[in-house]
Amino acid sequence: MNDQNDPGAGTNGAHDPDGAAGEARPKTRAEERIEALDTSASALMEQLVEWQARAEASEAEVETIRTQWQRTAADFANYKRRTEEDRFRELGQASEALLRKVLGVADDLGRALEHVPADQAESPWAEGVAAIERKLASVLESEGVTPIEALDAMFDPRLHEAVSMAPLADVAEGTVIQELQRGYLSRDRVLRPALVVVATAPATTD
Repeated sequence: MNDQNDPGAGTNGAHDPDGAAGEARPKTRAEERIEALDTSASALMEQLVEWQARAEASEAEVETIRTQWQRTAADFANYKRRTEEDRFRELGQASEALLRKVLGVADDLGRALEHVPADQAESPWAEGVAAIERKLASVLESEGVTPIEALDAMFDPRLHEAVSMAPLADVAEGTVIQELQRGYLSRDRVLRPALVVVATAPATTD
């Protein structure tokens, strides 16, 4: 029997796909990393402690960020509220300034009607002025503007401005006896105080 032509001679019929028999296969990076891992109990405990410390640090950082966000949100809400209040206050001041100018026109119309000659009281122009005054009063009322009660009322420094004092014996001291200019309220705010003359006790003589 001739063994020289037998392809399996000397190998017992085995084939090594990686090359010569007994040659070690190179390790992959994953295998090298696995072998490098320290899986002892002490190493695992150290790793666990490190991870726990990192987790606690992360939680503290998240809490700090949450607190800063809440503070920023509160500051923004306060800023927005103050901005809205300032805007409404400015609008209110502008509205009141305009209403005061309108009150000046109402004063002029009232004085014009007070000085209408008796023979012209029924004239078309006098009736026209009266109609304008009524319309203006209606507009002011629709805007929440109402007159301040002054005549015969007790003097109130929040509503009245005393221009002069008049000593009177038969009138209670502090009574408004004359209204020189009508005052007005804009809802619950004094738009213009009433200019008044107030009674005072007469001087006594010994």
